[in-house]
Amino acid sequence: MGKKVKTGSQDPPKDVFDPLLIESKAPATVVLMLSSPENEILAKACNALYKFASKDDGNKLVLLGLGALEHLHKLLSHEDPLIRRNAIMVFGIMASNKDVVIHEFATLCLAYMAAEYTTKVKIFEQGGLEPLIRLLGSPDPDVKKNSLECIYLLVQDFQNRAAVRELNVIPPLLGLLESEYPVIQLLALQTLELISKDRETRILLGENNGLDCLLNILENNELSDLHIETLAVLGNCFEDVATLQQIQLTGGLKKIVSFLETSTVPDIQKNAAKAITKAAYDSEIRKILHWGEVEKFLLSLLETNNDEVKVAASQAISAMCENMDSKCVLGLQGIPQLVQLLSSDNEELKEAVVTALTNLTTGSPKNASVVAEAEGIQPLMNTLNAQRDGAISNAIAVLINLSLQEPSRVSIQNCGIMRALVGPLRSTNSQVQSKAAFAVAAFGCDADARAELRDVGGLELLVALLQSKNEEVRRNACWAVTVCGSDEPTAVELCRLGALDILEEINLSTNRKNKFSEAALEKLLDNNLCQKYSLMGYLSSNNIITNGFYDCGQVKHGEKFLSLEELSKQELTDRRAIIFINAKPQENVVEEKVQDESVPVSRVSSKEKIRKGKGKKEEEKPKEVTPVATPVEEEINIENSQWVPPPDFILMDYINDASKIILPLTTTREQVVALAQFVADKMGGPIEREELHNFWWELDMSKIEFGLKSNIVPIGKIKRGSFYHRALLFKVLADRNGIGCTLVRGMYNRAWNEVKLVERSPKGLLLPPQEYVVDVMFEPGRLLKQGSAKADQYKYI
Repeated sequence: MGKKVKTGSQDPPKDVFDPLLIESKAPATVVLMLSSPENEILAKACNALYKFASKDDGNKLVLLGLGALEHLHKLLSHEDPLIRRNAIMVFGIMASNKDVVIHEFATLCLAYMAAEYTTKVKIFEQGGLEPLIRLLGSPDPDVKKNSLECIYLLVQDFQNRAAVRELNVIPPLLGLLESEYPVIQLLALQTLELISKDRETRILLGENNGLDCLLNILENNELSDLHIETLAVLGNCFEDVATLQQIQLTGGLKKIVSFLETSTVPDIQKNAAKAITKAAYDSEIRKILHWGEVEKFLLSLLETNNDEVKVAASQAISAMCENMDSKCVLGLQGIPQLVQLLSSDNEELKEAVVTALTNLTTGSPKNASVVAEAEGIQPLMNTLNAQRDGAISNAIAVLINLSLQEPSRVSIQNCGIMRALVGPLRSTNSQVQSKAAFAVAAFGCDADARAELRDVGGLELLVALLQSKNEEVRRNACWAVTVCGSDEPTAVELCRLGALDILEEINLSTNRKNKFSEAALEKLLDNNLCQKYSLMGYLSSNNIITNGFYDCGQVKHGEKFLSLEELSKQELTDRRAIIFINAKPQENVVEEKVQDESVPVSRVSSKEKIRKGKGKKEEEKPKEVTPVATPVEEEINIENSQWVPPPDFILMDYINDASKIILPLTTTREQVVALAQFVADKMGGPIEREELHNFWWELDMSKIEFGLKSNIVPIGKIKRGSFYHRALLFKVLADRNGIGCTLVRGMYNRAWNEVKLVERSPKGLLLPPQEYVVDVMFEPGRLLKQGSAKADQYKYI
């Protein structure tokens, strides 16, 4: 067991002051204690001063003389809530004295306190507004100034504005406008500016002749230091139709405009323009402002040397453009000035100017012409590289407005509009994206513009916008695709970039689908008939099959659609043959019309020449011998050659022969029947329905593919054709000879054509057109009425 050690008490640290109890009966000592850094002393000192001031009004004066208010004011923002409360209690008890001095210091303290929101609420809840408004009539200017300052701070909260209005603050405020002290006049105007934002206050202002007081200040040059604030109050009055009418009827509007035109103070000019902008939201107010000829004033501001004034003027011009009369005046005189300002280095000014030009040219061909005449196209094109998105989107909007006139549209295209739109199309701002897509639609009606868009990579950016989450961007992108997809090269490129898949997905969504997306999908397919027939299984009578068309069978949604060149690179397979249409001769390439010819159609060297014969007699003639290349040379030639679609000379003969048969016939019915019989004759003749299973067309197709060493088969080489071969050939020949017909893909290798024929009644009257299915298989030339059992049997059984 160890020994227990007995310890003694420890001495306090040397740097700690021993507690000292102070007792004082002198108010001056307690006031000095208000500067203490210790919270406990501060709280007790405030409490002691409260008790001292509560005993007698003289004590309150003593505390004022000792400078207690200055110390107490600092404690109003103390972090300790107890100290803040005690300080406020002292203030409150000292303010109860009716002496002017007490009013002065009390209102001064309240003015300091009203700077904080929480204190504002307490002043309002304690009914502080009424005595403050009453003190506006005090004979002491300091009391007026402090009370007014406190009210000014309080009415920055909108609920206090309604309260002071109910307490009839307007008359004393107007009375203070005649004060001999500029600071009081200024505070009164600043207070009026805040409370006149409410319509009810503006009405009271008019009823108390406040408008006349304000106009008198404007007419008094000695009060020029108050003009800015006076115009701010009048600017609020401009927002009320009744008040503005009152100003106009008394001649006040002309006085204001006249004053503004002669003023050279930038702040006055800027604030006046801003007031017009705010007021011009109402159509009636715009009319009154137009009658007051404010346009002249706004145009004069564009000539100032202050950019802020020019910005405000441009914004006011934008607002006034909603009035057609103002738009005419501002357009004719203001557009040349605005165009010059487009070259400014100030981005804010550039945005305001181009916004004004947008509003001036929207719905106004005359103003659009003025922009072009003022040589504004190139500055607008330059603005597409601005730093502000608002400037870019509005510059595009102006160019779109100009595009409605052919000369301007051509000029804009010559400036390279599609290349200039690449940047905006890449923007991350939805407004810029939307305007850029719409501009592509506006200028994409020109073939050269579409080619330019393809060359600069704009189509890829356009396709990306189809997936935007912004509805307007998506809609405008769809519209641009609709316009640009009106030619085959652009449509094919859009499909290659995935536009077709995106549009299909959009149209499957009930939320995203719209008329524009449907139109875009239809336009792409109409100019890419190969893919349309593959996906939709239908070509209308308006879908004319041209050279280069191919039928690769049904493609599932989401599956990649391959081009003919891509298909040509595939190895020979046992899959369904790709039927190819090309009745266009190829330069330097001639195909010999021999039915058992086995020249591959996948690739043809540009240097290779194959002679053409025209029958046995010509075949017996001496023939030019073409040098035969070794297998290695052939392989090199094929690898280095560019794939080109081979011509189908047999199909060319079909077209010529069919035309000779069909064109002499006088009725469409006769032409359809003759063409159906012609097609059946070239595709193996009529087939008995019972013998259909013995019609070995698949074997013939395999032989042709094997002979060509390719899956691509020109339709002219098919001599034993099934439903879909015959229907395709019928459609091709019908389109070449002006016979309207559809091509419909069915199930199990079925396909058919539908035609509309107009019949005459026994009395010779034309009847509504009837739709028929054309039989090219069993009884070639037989017309089966659409919807009939025989038509259904032909299509499905």
